[in-house]
Amino acid sequence: MKITRSELLDVVYRFYPRGVDKIQRIYVPPGEPVYEDTEEHRRLVEAADRGRAEYPTWEAMIHRMYERYRLQNESLSLVAGGGEPAYSARIYRPKDLEPVPSPNSRASLSFHVSLLGPYYGIHDTGEPDEITAAVAEEIEATYPGYHKIPPELGNEVVPDVDMDGVMMMGEATIYMCLFSPKWTWVDP
Repeated sequence: MKITRSELLDVVYRFYPRGVDKIQRIYVPPGEPVYEDTEEHRRLVEAADRGRAEYPTWEAMIHRMYERYRLQNESLSLVAGGGEPAYSARIYRPKDLEPVPSPNSRASLSFHVSLLGPYYGIHDTGEPDEITAAVAEEIEATYPGYHKIPPELGNEVVPDVDMDGVMMMGEATIYMCLFSPKWTWVDP
């Protein structure tokens, strides 16, 4: 299946309102739209709720992978009630600093399974090993019908969307919208 830019933008705009800054109500003049009041935000909250309900599937996959890799599950904020658009995790390769990853460590691979559509992404530094292919295989076995978003589409900026984790409107990419600002936690 070929994924198109148009298809991905349709998904993004279903969950993120166009042209609405994500700021608190107290900073917005009366009558102006507030992000939390939008239909798109309601859909994002519902997707996060589904993600919490279906978390055991993600957790089982993570446990299988944890047996092989130094893995950190980044989806605990979702379980705690956060509005994450995807499940996320990081893998630390043997060269990635200390024996146990610290909060300041940079992983060399992260992966995400979207709650907004049948997509996943693997953000890799390009290390020459089998880990990236093994992660993709595990995701596709756990989530049949999910497709990897290619970098030429995922790295496209969505100019009229604001979201947590970006400084201003026009900085979020398709990857960030469908997966998380955590996408940026691995340097490609």
